[in-house]
Amino acid sequence: METKSIIIIGGGIVGSTAAYYLSKSPDHQVTLIDDGTGQATKAAAGIICPWFTLKRNKDWYRLTSQGAAFYEPFMKDLSKDGLESLPYKQTGTFIFKKKDEHLERAVQLADERRVDCPRIGEVTIHTPEEVTEVIPPFRSDYGAVFATGGGRLNGAQLVEDLRQLFIQNGGTYLQGSAELIDEHTVLYQGDTYLAETIVLAVGAWLPQLLSPLGYEVDVRPQKGQLLEFQTDFETDSWPVCMPPGEIDLLPFENGRLVIGASHENDMGYDISVDQEIISGLKEKASSFIATLADQDVTKVRVGTRAYTSDYAPFYGTVPNHEHLWVASGLGSSGLTNGPFIAWQIAQHILGQDPDYDIAPYSPSKYIQKHSKA
Repeated sequence: METKSIIIIGGGIVGSTAAYYLSKSPDHQVTLIDDGTGQATKAAAGIICPWFTLKRNKDWYRLTSQGAAFYEPFMKDLSKDGLESLPYKQTGTFIFKKKDEHLERAVQLADERRVDCPRIGEVTIHTPEEVTEVIPPFRSDYGAVFATGGGRLNGAQLVEDLRQLFIQNGGTYLQGSAELIDEHTVLYQGDTYLAETIVLAVGAWLPQLLSPLGYEVDVRPQKGQLLEFQTDFETDSWPVCMPPGEIDLLPFENGRLVIGASHENDMGYDISVDQEIISGLKEKASSFIATLADQDVTKVRVGTRAYTSDYAPFYGTVPNHEHLWVASGLGSSGLTNGPFIAWQIAQHILGQDPDYDIAPYSPSKYIQKHSKA
Protein backbone atom coordinates (compact mmCIF):
# COMPACT_ATOMS: atom_id res chain seq x y z
CA MET A 1 0.00 0.00 0.00
CA GLU A 2 1.28 3.48 -0.88
CA THR A 3 2.44 5.55 2.10
CA LYS A 4 0.58 8.85 2.47
CA SER A 5 2.41 11.96 3.62
CA ILE A 6 1.00 14.26 6.31
CA ILE A 7 2.50 17.54 7.53
CA ILE A 8 1.43 19.09 10.83
CA ILE A 9 2.45 22.66 11.60
CA GLY A 10 2.29 23.50 15.29
CA GLY A 11 3.49 21.29 18.14
CA GLY A 12 1.16 22.37 20.93
CA ILE A 13 -1.42 20.06 22.46
CA VAL A 14 -3.49 19.71 19.26
CA GLY A 15 -0.60 19.28 16.85
CA SER A 16 1.35 16.91 19.10
CA THR A 17 -1.67 14.75 19.88
CA ALA A 18 -2.67 14.54 16.21
CA ALA A 19 0.93 13.68 15.27
CA TYR A 20 1.01 10.93 17.90
CA TYR A 21 -2.20 9.24 16.73
CA LEU A 22 -1.43 9.62 13.03
CA SER A 23 2.08 8.22 13.48
CA LYS A 24 0.60 5.00 14.87
CA SER A 25 -0.66 4.21 11.35
CA PRO A 26 1.96 2.34 9.26
CA ASP A 27 0.38 3.71 6.07
CA HIS A 28 1.21 7.35 6.86
CA GLN A 29 4.48 9.26 7.05
CA VAL A 30 3.99 12.19 9.41
CA THR A 31 6.15 15.31 9.72
CA LEU A 32 5.65 17.70 12.64
CA ILE A 33 7.05 21.23 12.31
CA ASP A 34 7.11 23.51 15.35
CA ASP A 35 9.06 26.51 16.56
CA GLY A 36 7.52 26.59 20.05
CA THR A 37 7.20 30.38 20.21
CA GLY A 38 4.54 31.50 22.68
CA GLN A 39 3.03 28.04 22.83
CA ALA A 40 -0.07 28.12 25.01
CA THR A 41 0.21 24.46 26.05
CA LYS A 42 3.52 24.86 27.83
CA ALA A 43 2.35 27.98 29.66
CA ALA A 44 -1.18 26.90 30.61
CA ALA A 45 -2.26 26.04 34.14
CA GLY A 46 -3.67 22.61 33.36
CA ILE A 47 -7.04 22.27 35.11
CA ILE A 48 -9.25 19.49 33.75
CA CYS A 49 -12.63 20.19 35.35
CA PRO A 50 -15.12 21.84 32.96
CA TRP A 51 -18.40 20.63 34.44
CA PHE A 52 -19.21 23.62 36.64
CA THR A 53 -19.03 26.27 33.96
CA LEU A 54 -22.06 28.50 33.52
CA LYS A 55 -21.35 29.20 29.85
CA ARG A 56 -24.53 28.95 27.79
CA ASN A 57 -22.82 27.67 24.65
CA LYS A 58 -24.05 24.08 24.63
CA ASP A 59 -21.76 23.02 21.80
CA TRP A 60 -18.74 24.35 23.70
CA TYR A 61 -19.77 22.52 26.87
CA ARG A 62 -20.49 19.29 25.01
CA LEU A 63 -17.07 19.36 23.35
CA THR A 64 -15.15 20.32 26.48
CA SER A 65 -16.96 17.81 28.68
CA GLN A 66 -16.15 15.08 26.17
CA GLY A 67 -12.60 16.40 26.12
CA ALA A 68 -12.26 15.87 29.87
CA ALA A 69 -13.68 12.35 29.58
CA PHE A 70 -11.24 11.59 26.76
CA TYR A 71 -8.29 11.81 29.15
CA GLU A 72 -9.00 8.32 30.48
CA PRO A 73 -8.58 6.49 27.14
CA PHE A 74 -5.86 8.97 26.14
CA MET A 75 -3.70 8.10 29.15
CA LYS A 76 -4.36 4.39 28.59
CA ASP A 77 -3.04 4.75 25.04
CA LEU A 78 0.10 6.47 26.31
CA SER A 79 0.61 3.77 28.94
CA LYS A 80 0.26 1.01 26.35
CA ASP A 81 3.00 2.70 24.33
CA GLY A 82 5.37 2.55 27.28
CA LEU A 83 4.92 5.89 29.03
CA GLU A 84 5.42 5.25 32.75
CA SER A 85 5.09 8.70 34.32
CA LEU A 86 1.81 10.12 33.03
CA PRO A 87 1.37 13.91 32.75
CA TYR A 88 -2.29 13.78 33.84
CA LYS A 89 -3.55 12.90 37.30
CA GLN A 90 -7.10 12.72 38.63
CA THR A 91 -6.60 14.60 41.89
CA GLY A 92 -10.11 15.93 42.46
CA THR A 93 -10.90 19.63 42.42
CA PHE A 94 -12.14 22.16 44.97
CA ILE A 95 -14.40 24.79 43.38
CA PHE A 96 -14.99 27.66 45.80
CA LYS A 97 -18.17 29.75 45.98
CA LYS A 98 -18.90 32.92 47.93
CA LYS A 99 -22.45 31.92 48.93
CA ASP A 100 -23.97 28.72 50.28
CA GLU A 101 -26.72 28.77 47.69
CA HIS A 102 -24.06 28.80 44.97
CA LEU A 103 -22.53 25.66 46.47
CA GLU A 104 -25.89 23.95 46.44
CA ARG A 105 -26.48 25.04 42.85
CA ALA A 106 -23.09 23.61 41.86
CA VAL A 107 -24.05 20.23 43.30
CA GLN A 108 -27.39 20.35 41.48
CA LEU A 109 -25.63 21.26 38.23
CA ALA A 110 -23.23 18.36 38.66
CA ASP A 111 -26.12 15.96 39.29
CA GLU A 112 -27.81 17.13 36.08
CA ARG A 113 -24.67 16.83 33.98
CA ARG A 114 -23.50 13.52 35.45
CA VAL A 115 -26.21 11.76 33.43
CA ASP A 116 -24.26 12.48 30.24
CA CYS A 117 -20.82 12.57 31.83
CA PRO A 118 -20.28 10.20 34.77
CA ARG A 119 -16.63 11.27 34.72
CA ILE A 120 -17.61 14.12 37.08
CA GLY A 121 -17.59 11.62 39.91
CA GLU A 122 -18.91 12.34 43.37
CA VAL A 123 -19.58 15.98 44.29
CA THR A 124 -19.77 17.09 47.93
CA ILE A 125 -19.89 20.39 49.83
CA HIS A 126 -17.07 21.29 52.22
CA THR A 127 -16.67 24.06 54.79
CA PRO A 128 -13.52 26.23 54.86
CA GLU A 129 -12.32 24.20 57.86
CA GLU A 130 -12.79 20.92 55.98
CA VAL A 131 -10.78 22.26 53.05
CA THR A 132 -7.94 23.11 55.43
CA GLU A 133 -7.98 19.55 56.74
CA VAL A 134 -7.18 18.38 53.20
CA ILE A 135 -4.72 21.22 52.39
CA PRO A 136 -3.24 22.32 55.76
CA PRO A 137 -1.70 25.69 54.75
CA PHE A 138 -4.79 26.78 52.77
CA ARG A 139 -7.04 29.40 54.37
CA SER A 140 -10.28 30.77 52.94
CA ASP A 141 -13.56 32.23 54.10
CA TYR A 142 -15.36 30.40 51.31
CA GLY A 143 -16.82 26.93 51.21
CA ALA A 144 -16.20 24.68 48.25
CA VAL A 145 -17.62 21.77 46.34
CA PHE A 146 -15.26 18.87 45.76
CA ALA A 147 -15.50 16.94 42.49
CA THR A 148 -13.63 13.64 42.55
CA GLY A 149 -13.42 13.56 38.74
CA GLY A 150 -11.39 16.73 38.45
CA GLY A 151 -7.72 16.56 37.61
CA ARG A 152 -4.64 18.44 36.53
CA LEU A 153 -2.30 18.23 33.58
CA ASN A 154 1.35 19.07 33.08
CA GLY A 155 1.01 20.47 29.57
CA ALA A 156 4.74 20.88 28.95
CA GLN A 157 5.38 17.26 29.96
CA LEU A 158 2.52 16.01 27.77
CA VAL A 159 3.86 17.78 24.68
CA GLU A 160 7.35 16.39 25.29
CA ASP A 161 6.01 12.87 25.90
CA LEU A 162 3.93 12.98 22.73
CA ARG A 163 6.89 14.20 20.69
CA GLN A 164 9.07 11.36 21.92
CA LEU A 165 6.40 8.74 21.19
CA PHE A 166 5.79 10.30 17.79
CA ILE A 167 9.47 10.00 16.92
CA GLN A 168 9.55 6.41 18.22
CA ASN A 169 6.66 5.66 15.86
CA GLY A 170 8.77 6.83 12.92
CA GLY A 171 7.57 10.43 12.74
CA THR A 172 9.84 13.26 11.61
CA TYR A 173 10.21 16.29 13.88
CA LEU A 174 11.48 19.59 12.47
CA GLN A 175 12.12 22.57 14.73
CA GLY A 176 11.50 25.97 13.21
CA SER A 177 8.86 28.02 11.45
CA ALA A 178 7.05 27.04 8.27
CA GLU A 179 4.92 28.77 5.64
CA LEU A 180 1.94 27.42 3.76
CA ILE A 181 2.21 27.66 -0.03
CA ASP A 182 -1.00 25.81 -0.91
CA GLU A 183 -3.06 22.97 0.56
CA HIS A 184 -0.39 20.43 -0.38
CA THR A 185 2.84 22.44 -0.05
CA VAL A 186 4.82 23.79 2.89
CA LEU A 187 7.97 25.92 2.84
CA TYR A 188 10.48 25.13 5.60
CA GLN A 189 13.94 26.71 5.75
CA GLY A 190 13.99 27.33 2.01
CA ASP A 191 12.86 23.83 1.04
CA THR A 192 9.40 22.81 -0.14
CA TYR A 193 7.65 19.80 1.36
CA LEU A 194 4.68 18.11 -0.32
CA ALA A 195 1.91 16.27 1.52
CA GLU A 196 -1.44 14.77 0.75
CA THR A 197 -2.85 16.31 3.94
CA ILE A 198 -1.74 19.31 6.00
CA VAL A 199 -2.88 20.11 9.53
CA LEU A 200 -2.51 23.66 10.86
CA ALA A 201 -2.49 23.61 14.66
CA VAL A 202 -0.84 26.96 15.28
CA GLY A 203 -3.43 28.60 17.53
CA ALA A 204 -3.35 32.40 17.37
CA TRP A 205 -0.93 32.35 14.41
CA LEU A 206 -3.46 30.79 12.03
CA PRO A 207 -4.29 34.11 10.29
CA GLN A 208 -0.66 34.48 9.18
CA LEU A 209 -0.47 30.96 7.74
CA LEU A 210 -3.73 31.19 5.82
CA SER A 211 -3.17 34.71 4.49
CA PRO A 212 -1.20 33.51 1.40
CA LEU A 213 -4.27 31.50 0.38
CA GLY A 214 -6.38 34.65 0.50
CA TYR A 215 -8.17 34.02 3.78
CA GLU A 216 -9.04 36.15 6.78
CA VAL A 217 -9.39 34.34 10.12
CA ASP A 218 -11.48 35.39 13.10
CA VAL A 219 -8.82 34.61 15.71
CA ARG A 220 -7.02 36.94 18.09
CA PRO A 221 -4.20 36.37 20.58
CA GLN A 222 -4.57 36.61 24.35
CA LYS A 223 -1.56 36.72 26.64
CA GLY A 224 -1.41 34.44 29.66
CA GLN A 225 1.17 34.44 32.46
CA LEU A 226 1.60 32.10 35.41
CA LEU A 227 4.18 31.40 38.06
CA GLU A 228 5.57 28.44 39.98
CA PHE A 229 6.76 27.92 43.53
CA GLN A 230 8.99 25.13 44.78
CA THR A 231 7.79 24.59 48.36
CA ASP A 232 8.38 22.25 51.27
CA PHE A 233 4.71 21.27 51.34
CA GLU A 234 3.68 17.67 50.78
CA THR A 235 1.60 18.42 47.72
CA ASP A 236 1.44 14.99 46.07
CA SER A 237 -2.15 14.29 47.13
CA TRP A 238 -3.52 17.85 47.14
CA PRO A 239 -6.51 18.59 44.90
CA VAL A 240 -6.63 21.47 42.45
CA CYS A 241 -8.11 24.66 43.94
CA MET A 242 -10.30 27.07 41.98
CA PRO A 243 -11.09 30.09 44.21
CA PRO A 244 -13.45 32.86 43.04
CA GLY A 245 -11.84 35.02 40.37
CA GLU A 246 -9.24 34.13 37.77
CA ILE A 247 -6.49 32.70 39.95
CA ASP A 248 -6.13 28.93 40.40
CA LEU A 249 -3.73 26.83 42.45
CA LEU A 250 -2.42 23.57 41.00
CA PRO A 251 -0.31 21.27 43.17
CA PHE A 252 2.12 18.90 41.51
CA GLU A 253 4.45 16.31 42.99
CA ASN A 254 7.36 17.14 45.29
CA GLY A 255 6.10 20.48 46.56
CA ARG A 256 5.63 22.24 43.22
CA LEU A 257 2.77 24.75 43.09
CA VAL A 258 1.58 26.41 39.89
CA ILE A 259 -0.39 29.66 40.19
CA GLY A 260 -2.23 31.21 37.29
CA ALA A 261 -3.13 32.39 34.94
CA SER A 262 -3.64 35.92 33.69
CA HIS A 263 -5.96 36.77 30.80
CA GLU A 264 -4.56 39.81 28.97
CA ASN A 265 -6.22 41.13 25.85
CA ASP A 266 -4.84 43.61 23.32
CA MET A 267 -1.25 42.51 23.93
CA GLY A 268 -0.68 41.03 20.49
CA TYR A 269 1.93 38.30 20.46
CA ASP A 270 3.96 39.77 23.31
CA ILE A 271 5.47 37.02 25.48
CA SER A 272 7.60 39.19 27.75
CA VAL A 273 7.20 38.85 31.51
CA ASP A 274 5.16 41.60 33.16
CA GLN A 275 6.42 41.80 36.73
CA GLU A 276 3.33 43.72 37.84
CA ILE A 277 1.08 40.89 36.67
CA ILE A 278 3.31 38.28 38.33
CA SER A 279 3.33 40.24 41.59
CA GLY A 280 -0.45 40.42 41.46
CA LEU A 281 -0.75 36.67 40.99
CA LYS A 282 1.63 36.06 43.88
CA GLU A 283 -0.33 38.42 46.12
CA LYS A 284 -3.60 36.64 45.34
CA ALA A 285 -2.04 33.24 45.97
CA SER A 286 -0.65 34.49 49.29
CA SER A 287 -4.16 35.44 50.41
CA PHE A 288 -4.91 31.69 50.44
CA ILE A 289 -1.49 30.28 51.41
CA ALA A 290 0.12 33.00 53.51
CA THR A 291 3.68 31.66 53.48
CA LEU A 292 3.89 32.15 49.72
CA ALA A 293 4.27 35.89 50.35
CA ASP A 294 7.85 35.25 51.54
CA GLN A 295 8.58 32.53 48.98
CA ASP A 296 10.67 33.19 45.89
CA VAL A 297 9.03 32.55 42.54
CA THR A 298 10.79 29.59 40.95
CA LYS A 299 9.64 30.02 37.38
CA VAL A 300 7.43 32.26 35.23
CA ARG A 301 5.74 31.03 32.06
CA VAL A 302 4.15 33.14 29.33
CA GLY A 303 2.01 31.91 26.44
CA THR A 304 -0.46 33.07 23.81
CA ARG A 305 -4.00 31.70 23.68
CA ALA A 306 -6.21 31.86 20.60
CA TYR A 307 -9.74 33.26 20.85
CA THR A 308 -12.51 33.83 18.33
CA SER A 309 -14.90 36.78 18.55
CA ASP A 310 -17.59 34.57 20.11
CA TYR A 311 -15.12 32.62 22.29
CA ALA A 312 -15.97 29.33 20.56
CA PRO A 313 -13.40 26.90 19.15
CA PHE A 314 -13.43 25.59 15.61
CA TYR A 315 -11.85 22.69 13.77
CA GLY A 316 -12.28 20.89 10.48
CA THR A 317 -11.24 21.52 6.89
CA VAL A 318 -10.72 24.94 5.38
CA PRO A 319 -13.56 25.90 3.01
CA ASN A 320 -12.86 24.53 -0.50
CA HIS A 321 -9.69 22.76 0.71
CA GLU A 322 -10.63 19.26 1.83
CA HIS A 323 -7.02 18.24 2.49
CA LEU A 324 -6.23 21.23 4.71
CA TRP A 325 -7.27 20.77 8.35
CA VAL A 326 -7.28 23.48 11.01
CA ALA A 327 -8.02 23.87 14.71
CA SER A 328 -7.99 27.15 16.63
CA GLY A 329 -9.89 29.40 19.02
CA LEU A 330 -9.63 26.93 21.91
CA GLY A 331 -8.83 29.67 24.43
CA SER A 332 -8.25 28.71 28.05
CA SER A 333 -10.04 25.36 27.58
CA GLY A 334 -7.44 24.11 25.12
CA LEU A 335 -5.80 21.68 27.52
CA THR A 336 -9.20 20.13 28.22
CA ASN A 337 -10.64 19.74 24.73
CA GLY A 338 -7.44 19.90 22.64
CA PRO A 339 -6.54 16.18 22.75
CA PHE A 340 -10.10 15.15 21.89
CA ILE A 341 -10.18 17.56 18.95
CA ALA A 342 -6.81 16.27 17.73
CA TRP A 343 -7.88 12.64 18.04
CA GLN A 344 -10.99 13.37 15.95
CA ILE A 345 -8.92 15.09 13.26
CA ALA A 346 -6.59 12.10 13.16
CA GLN A 347 -9.50 9.68 12.86
CA HIS A 348 -11.00 11.62 9.96
CA ILE A 349 -7.66 11.75 8.13
CA LEU A 350 -7.23 8.00 8.64
CA GLY A 351 -10.68 7.38 7.19
CA GLN A 352 -12.20 6.36 10.51
CA ASP A 353 -15.48 7.54 12.04
CA PRO A 354 -14.94 9.17 15.48
CA ASP A 355 -18.73 9.11 16.04
CA TYR A 356 -18.94 12.80 16.94
CA ASP A 357 -20.77 15.54 15.08
CA ILE A 358 -18.20 18.19 14.16
CA ALA A 359 -20.63 20.36 12.16
CA PRO A 360 -21.18 22.87 15.02
CA TYR A 361 -17.44 23.60 15.03
CA SER A 362 -17.04 24.22 11.32
CA PRO A 363 -14.21 26.62 10.37
CA SER A 364 -16.41 28.18 7.68
CA LYS A 365 -17.85 30.65 10.19
CA TYR A 366 -14.40 31.91 11.15
CA ILE A 367 -12.40 31.61 7.91
CA GLN A 368 -13.44 33.81 5.01
CA LYS A 369 -11.87 34.94 1.76
CA HIS A 370 -10.19 38.35 1.82
CA SER A 371 -12.62 41.03 0.68
CA LYS A 372 -10.13 42.00 -2.06
CA ALA A 373 -9.75 38.39 -3.23
